[in-house]
Amino acid sequence: MGVVVWSGDAVLLVRRAQAPRKGQWSIPGGMQEVGETAKQAGIREVFEETGIEIAIDGLVDVVDLILPDAAGRVRTHYTLIDFHGHSVREEATPSPGDDADAARWVRIDALDKYKLWPETRRVIDASWGLRNVRAE
Repeated sequence: MGVVVWSGDAVLLVRRAQAPRKGQWSIPGGMQEVGETAKQAGIREVFEETGIEIAIDGLVDVVDLILPDAAGRVRTHYTLIDFHGHSVREEATPSPGDDADAARWVRIDALDKYKLWPETRRVIDASWGLRNVRAE
């Protein structure tokens, strides 16, 4: 589960400390535990990786991450369910933990500096659009 978390016009990003995408900036998220709903997993993962308490507002998209081996055969296949939500405390300061070695709020107009995986950027942009549609 991944969650695009908003506080005003800033999105919560983490720098991955583990594979896949180790060392890259992304939205917080991780694996669902047995007995958890997808939303519960997203809320827990965001808190474990950033210390930020959130509420889920809706589903953004489902993304497949298929990683081949050197011969081009599928080595790993992740199905990523991406929600969007918001911080329940407006002035919350993220603190990296669990599978992240850094966490920060990034204004939507500064995202290009973070060299995000194109699917991550697409999901963030889609979430931004959903926020603005609902605000009207």
